[in-house]
Amino acid sequence: MTAETTAKPGPHAPGPGTPGPRTLTWQRRRTSAARFWKQYRTHRAGVLGLTTLVLCVLVALTAPLTVGADVRSVTDAPGGPLESPSARFPLGTDQFGRSLFGLVIWGSRVSLLVGLLAAALSVAIGTLIGITAGHFRGWYATVVMRITDWFLVMPTLVLAIALATVMSRSLGTIVVAIGVTTWPTTARLVRAQTLAVESRPYIERAKALGGGHWHVMSRHVLPNVMPLVLAQTTLIISSAILTEATLAFLGLGDPTGVSWGGLLQDAREAGAVSSGDWWYLVPPGIAIAVVALAFTLCGRAVESVLNPRLGVSR
Repeated sequence: MTAETTAKPGPHAPGPGTPGPRTLTWQRRRTSAARFWKQYRTHRAGVLGLTTLVLCVLVALTAPLTVGADVRSVTDAPGGPLESPSARFPLGTDQFGRSLFGLVIWGSRVSLLVGLLAAALSVAIGTLIGITAGHFRGWYATVVMRITDWFLVMPTLVLAIALATVMSRSLGTIVVAIGVTTWPTTARLVRAQTLAVESRPYIERAKALGGGHWHVMSRHVLPNVMPLVLAQTTLIISSAILTEATLAFLGLGDPTGVSWGGLLQDAREAGAVSSGDWWYLVPPGIAIAVVALAFTLCGRAVESVLNPRLGVSR
């Protein structure tokens, strides 16, 4: 063997033109995403819901450009109190003379933001508790699941109202109140999926090869429960938006912000129901219903794609 002899690559070493492990991982992810979108497009209701959500998000993001932040001003209101819909005010005015069209558009920012953040917090708590309870089991799982059962039997809205009452009135309070009261359902579902995943042979092999608790939960369990978490997130967002609107309607929302639930609260205080000022009630109510329905349609479509055995209609 001379010094000029070069070492040959081993049987498992990638060749010069072979992509590395990270490249292969991203290729598989892109392929999975393309396959998911191809199947998702076959669900007409899901596509309709996604289109509606994209439009709502665009309206919310462009609100400072289309209606401006001064639409919330009470002192510089352009119209008279409770004017009916007209060419100048397509949706009429509120009790202060502000344009309801601009308020509904601006309120989409708060309602969507609170719904997304509250759903993210709820899913994060539920996923963490579900995975750890399914992985460690024993006394830890018993205690955690009994706490989960207590939250399940308690009315979610009552707990959210209690938290929003004792805490300061702000958007952060609403997000926390919704997030910490709506996680039990996700925890139950994720724990059941975790138990199913950990019963598979490759989990035993990973443990036999020295994989610790964090490795098993993060590398093997979490990727397998993520489809369930994704579907659950889309469904929780709609309920979070409805809960935020309910809390704001009860006067527990942020008094400095404009949201759809807050507009309904203002309409109730102005006596719009008894006086027949329907334009004060209908637009924010329809906006809440449309967005909640859109998220529900997307969630059902995602569930059908990830688990075709559900048989969700297209």
